[in-house]
Amino acid sequence: MMHIPFYRINSFAREPFSGNPAGVCLLDKWLPDALLQSIAAENNLSETAFLVSREDDYDLRWFSPAVEVDLCGHGTLASAHVIFDVVSKDTERVTFMSKSGRLSVEKQDGLLWLDFPSLKPAPCVVPDGLEAVLGGAPSKVLAARDLMVMFDDEQTVRDLKPDIEGIARLDFHGLIVTAQGSRSDFVSRFFAPRVGVPEDPVTGSAHCTLIPYWAERLNKTDLHAFQLSRRGGELFCRDRGERVSIGGRALTYCSGTITV
Repeated sequence: MMHIPFYRINSFAREPFSGNPAGVCLLDKWLPDALLQSIAAENNLSETAFLVSREDDYDLRWFSPAVEVDLCGHGTLASAHVIFDVVSKDTERVTFMSKSGRLSVEKQDGLLWLDFPSLKPAPCVVPDGLEAVLGGAPSKVLAARDLMVMFDDEQTVRDLKPDIEGIARLDFHGLIVTAQGSRSDFVSRFFAPRVGVPEDPVTGSAHCTLIPYWAERLNKTDLHAFQLSRRGGELFCRDRGERVSIGGRALTYCSGTITV
């Protein structure tokens, strides 16, 4: 029998019951991948993060209920929150080694700031049937790791009811839908049914693509964003060329022990 410390953290949350819930598991050593995947499936959160301490930093992996993913913003933010709040309360900065290389999180001005790679989108071939999948005609279609489609206003993004099964057939990790915001620089929603997440509440990794696009379009490096899921999330963004900074708050919802 094994007992694993577990925390459920709401990332990019302004208040309880908002933001994106992530599981965080603190491990002494790596367990078999099949067991990690089973734990993530049992948690049934959009991501569960697993941490193993190294000498000066941590190894970090993220699993959706269906697969391991290569980059996860809210899981990284949640992991840093657990380290800052529970493991090492005097720490102001933590570094993670991940499938996307070295990532860091720093406390600053009441926020936790992710240092992530920039994934700038580029024009792409429009997938067949995209308009039918979206239920509307986008004004622009670009792609990086994810497919990104633009609409002309925030309300269209808010009201969109896309075909989730159709999104799963697109040859991309996920689908970003975005528009300029009415009370922020931009808004978005994110769908990733291919990895077991029909709609993600708040998606840090999608902002690796959104930030360079909107920074160039709006001609500004500091941006304020909202993700318009049912739970909703607030993100503070900074374009730094090859890297982006993504700031947000995190709240502990519950903690306990997983027994397997």
